[in-house]
Amino acid sequence: MNERDMSLMDHIAELRRRILIIVVFFVIALVVGFFLATPMITYLQGAPTAQDLPMNAFKLTDPLRVYMTFAFTSAFILVFPIILYQLWAFVSPGLHENERKATLAYIPIAFFLFLGGLSFAYFILFPFLIQFIGGLAERLHINELYGINEYFTFLFQITMPFGVLFQLPVVVMFLTRLGIVTPEFLRSVRKYAFFVLLVVAGFITPPELISHLMVTVPLLLLYEFSIWVSHLTYRKVQKLEKLRQEKYRQEEG
Repeated sequence: MNERDMSLMDHIAELRRRILIIVVFFVIALVVGFFLATPMITYLQGAPTAQDLPMNAFKLTDPLRVYMTFAFTSAFILVFPIILYQLWAFVSPGLHENERKATLAYIPIAFFLFLGGLSFAYFILFPFLIQFIGGLAERLHINELYGINEYFTFLFQITMPFGVLFQLPVVVMFLTRLGIVTPEFLRSVRKYAFFVLLVVAGFITPPELISHLMVTVPLLLLYEFSIWVSHLTYRKVQKLEKLRQEKYRQEEG
């Protein structure tokens, strides 16, 4: 059924169906996550950033909370491509055939960008923050005694937002393909976007200049990269539209 022929109730029913599919796959992925949680926790506890940190359970429920957090996070990562595909499937009826094929290719790109954001935060940003906090504690003569729940909560607070923020180029590419944004619009709102990214960086990082810059600079570069991606996509859309109009004139002639 064409999207133009669908009523509001049809859209709601379709959305409900897509959400139900995501929930089913998430439950399956959660079962897998229960098996992945223990080896992941063990691996991260033995990583260089955690080897010298004594971890403790300050509450009786801390081990269970950490285990469940890893299980749910693993499930979300596993089901992330399914979420992207269902989102694409929901909006695809309103796209042209060539747009459907082009936007479908965004799904693997978005997934690898998500993994790239997690990797950047874990392997580059997180070790620096741990080293900085440890050095600060040493200068202040503070004995470090961390709870395992607090450590992994801090880890997820740093890494997961980057997985989401690294979706910016794909989102911009998708919106440009749909004609919702243009490179000129992104350039015109650059200063407002930079301000928002500065605020986001402030929420992610501790109140310290160097760590703030380590988050802010990649985000600003990511926005500039998104403008470039939008420019390439916009040119391609214009070219396809021009070819479509020429074909239409030939058929009319």
